[in-house]
Amino acid sequence: MKAITYRAFGTASEVLQIEDMASPVPQPGEVLVDVVYSGVNPSDVKTRTRGQPGLQGFPWDFIIPHSDGSGVISAVGEGVPDSRIGERVWIWNGQFRRHWGTAAQQVALPSEQAVLLPDAVSLEAGAVLGIPGLTAGFAVFGRGDVTGKTVLVQGGAGTVGILAVQLAKWGGARVIATCGATGSDRVLTAGADVVLDYRAADLAAQILAANMGKPVDLIVEVEFGSNIATDAEVIAENGRIAAYGSAREMSPSLPFLPLLFKAVTVDIILVYLLTQAQREATIAQLQAALAAGALQFDIQKVYSISEACAAHEAVEAGARQGAVLLQLAPEPSR
Repeated sequence: MKAITYRAFGTASEVLQIEDMASPVPQPGEVLVDVVYSGVNPSDVKTRTRGQPGLQGFPWDFIIPHSDGSGVISAVGEGVPDSRIGERVWIWNGQFRRHWGTAAQQVALPSEQAVLLPDAVSLEAGAVLGIPGLTAGFAVFGRGDVTGKTVLVQGGAGTVGILAVQLAKWGGARVIATCGATGSDRVLTAGADVVLDYRAADLAAQILAANMGKPVDLIVEVEFGSNIATDAEVIAENGRIAAYGSAREMSPSLPFLPLLFKAVTVDIILVYLLTQAQREATIAQLQAALAAGALQFDIQKVYSISEACAAHEAVEAGARQGAVLLQLAPEPSR
C-alpha cells in the first residue's frame, strides 16, 4: 500500500513523500480501514513543522500524517465482531500521539476510533467529522442544550465555524455569526440568523443590536486572544465562551473584571483530549444531526495522493472556502 510520510520536521515540499509500505495488521480490539479520504487540518501542518506538544524531538522513524479520514473496514482484530467488516466509517485521532495516521491507503486503529457513517452521508463528508465536526459539536453542545439560547459563532465561515452554525441552528438556538465579506453568503446559507463583518469597529454594539439588545449565551470562538474584549462585552451572565483557537494572539490579556462579574465560563477546547464521556456524547450529537440531514459540508478541493504537498500548502495559506482532502483510493461501489 502507498502512504504519505515524513521523516523529519520541515516544509511540505522538503519532507513529504510517497512511500510503499507493508499493510498494517489489526491488533486485538482494532479494525483495519481501507482509507478513501484523508482530511488535512491546520494541526497536521503544525505537527509536520514542529511536532505535537508532549512529544520530544522526532519520536518515530517516520510519521504518516493526518488524524481525520473515512473509508471501509476490511479486517478486524481479536475481540471485534466480524460484522464490522464492510462498514463505512469516519475516523478520529488517527495520528494523535502515534506515528500512523490516515494519509495512507490503510490504517489500523482501535475499533471505537472508526465510527459508523450513516448511509446518506458521503465519504468525503466523513473525512471532515474528526477534528472540525467534533470541535464544533463539543463547542455547541458540550455543556448542555442550546434550545432557546443565542449562540455567537466567531469565524462562522471556517470549517469548524460553519458546522457550529448548522449544529446550533439544528439545536434550536438563534445564531449570530461573524466572518469576512467573502464568506457571508455561505454562512447565511448554513442557517445563521444574522451575519456580521468581524472587522467592524463597533462589532460588539452590532452583536447586541442583532440580539435585540440582549447579551448572548454562548460564544464559539476561533480567535480567543484577538476577540476576548468583544466577547467579554457581549457575553451574558453565567455565559460560556468555547474557545478552540487563538492563532493570532497566543498570549492574550484577559479583561478579568468583566468576566468575573458575569461569572463567565471560559472553556478551552482541545478535541484530541475529550474525555470518553464527552466524546461519546458529542459523537451521538453529530450522528443525530447527520441522520436528520442537518449538516452540509463545504469541500474546497480534493487532492490526489500525489498532490499531498499542494494540499498541505493550501491549508497553510488559510482563507479557505471549505475542507481540504486527500483521496487515497477510488470510491467503493455501494
